[in-house]
Amino acid sequence: MNDLDTFHRLLAPEGQALLAELRDHDPADELATATRLRREHPAELVSAALGQARLRQRAVAKFGADAWRMYFTPNGVEQSTRATVATHRAARLAALGVRTLADLCCGIGGDALALARAGIRVLAVDRDPLACAAARANAEALGLAELIEVRCADVTEVDTAGYDAVFVDPARRSKARGGRIFDPEAYAPPLSWAVEAARKAPVAALKIAPGVPHEALPEDAETEWISDGGDVKEAVVWFGTGEGGAPRPVPGGRRATLLPAGDSLLGTGLPDPSAGDDAAHAPVGPVGDWLYEPDGAVIRAHLVADVARQVGGRLIDPTIAYITADRLTATPYATAYAITDVLPFHVKRLKALLREREVGIAVIKKRGSAVEPEELRKKLKLGGGRKSCTIFLTRVDGAPSMLLGHPAKDPLTPGR
Repeated sequence: MNDLDTFHRLLAPEGQALLAELRDHDPADELATATRLRREHPAELVSAALGQARLRQRAVAKFGADAWRMYFTPNGVEQSTRATVATHRAARLAALGVRTLADLCCGIGGDALALARAGIRVLAVDRDPLACAAARANAEALGLAELIEVRCADVTEVDTAGYDAVFVDPARRSKARGGRIFDPEAYAPPLSWAVEAARKAPVAALKIAPGVPHEALPEDAETEWISDGGDVKEAVVWFGTGEGGAPRPVPGGRRATLLPAGDSLLGTGLPDPSAGDDAAHAPVGPVGDWLYEPDGAVIRAHLVADVARQVGGRLIDPTIAYITADRLTATPYATAYAITDVLPFHVKRLKALLREREVGIAVIKKRGSAVEPEELRKKLKLGGGRKSCTIFLTRVDGAPSMLLGHPAKDPLTPGR
């Protein structure tokens, strides 16, 4: 749906009735449903309602039950912040004493909704009239209209003076090509403009792609990588100190935050010349009884060495983000596995070993290996064995290797 007039018709009683009827419709029956509905309603309105129903179904993964009351555009579903992540950010802004905020490039208003629920009054700005219409409708639908003012304007022309904070979420997809934009200066608006706008505010947060090069990050700000359920969702560049509680942005800091629990690890992610080279890098050594797989946010934040020191561990290779240790130490920042075998990479040997141990289920992970897990799985031809195993395809001190083990939480995990 890309027509503003049609969108407004969806908000009228006839459109609302159509959306209610399509609440639980099966996409497989869409053709028959469309044919039936077009006998009683304008074809254009039926198409818009079906499109909105599809978007709502996709948006449930990000917004939960709220998605069924919300309104979306295709870009809005794709680019909006997952509700759990938006709630985390809103809570941090509220804890910093923010009570009013300018949300620039607001899209369909996902972040504005979370901010309003945290008690923050929001000016939500976007240059796309349809996105603004959806943001207004979402504020109304969720009972937050009194806290959210939506303004259709070019964000570079909006005066944010007088607001406690600024939040900027630049567009990171090309409208012309439809793909992701990896150059921060090709964002709309460019990252350099967003940084300058942030520096003028008492507190600011800039949402950027998690794969942003560290050299592109401003050193007078803290950058936080956020994962949700083990998947890295975004990075946020934080400016200012705020008036409230912790965690306050630390200039030059690199933070990894893991949702839903909210565990947060702060480091620099950079060498510390005053502490010597060893402070920046974990030692490298042989594989011990335990292997730790750091969360993706930890890896993106360059905090693997910090976690290695936390668990008293070492790297299995200087270029691989796997940590090993001789004893198990609990940490929320990595998943632990009990290692039973460390072998040179050899498919026939692995196949025979798994058959001997009656392994029928294998989870195959790779890091630093040219072998694709699915390619290996086909060659292994696992049978109907009742036992399971985790296989790591990686390098140990530069050599292609296979590590076999089980998640540490498995009470039947054997020791090496």
